[in-house]
Amino acid sequence: MLRHADAGASVTEIAWRFRRSPRHIQRVIDLTQIPRSAPDDREADKTLRPVERCVMNARTAGSNYPEIASRLRRSPEFVARVETFANYKLREREGQSR
Repeated sequence: MLRHADAGASVTEIAWRFRRSPRHIQRVIDLTQIPRSAPDDREADKTLRPVERCVMNARTAGSNYPEIASRLRRSPEFVARVETFANYKLREREGQSR
């Protein structure tokens, strides 16, 4: 859309090409002018997936594999693998930050 707008095409023509309303095209063009926010600094949240964070938090709280597995509807072996992989990811991240 922006390439067409920069080339001088009217909003109506761009709307026709993309099969959208002119208001929609104008809104998209206007939204591209808004600066994006800065990246988030919470590295742990980016490193671990939600299931990994859940398992790690439960293990820290003292839950065992069968308890966590029943909550996640997975096997205790799955929970153990998730914990092992999460610990690996955290160790790798610590190695990079040094």
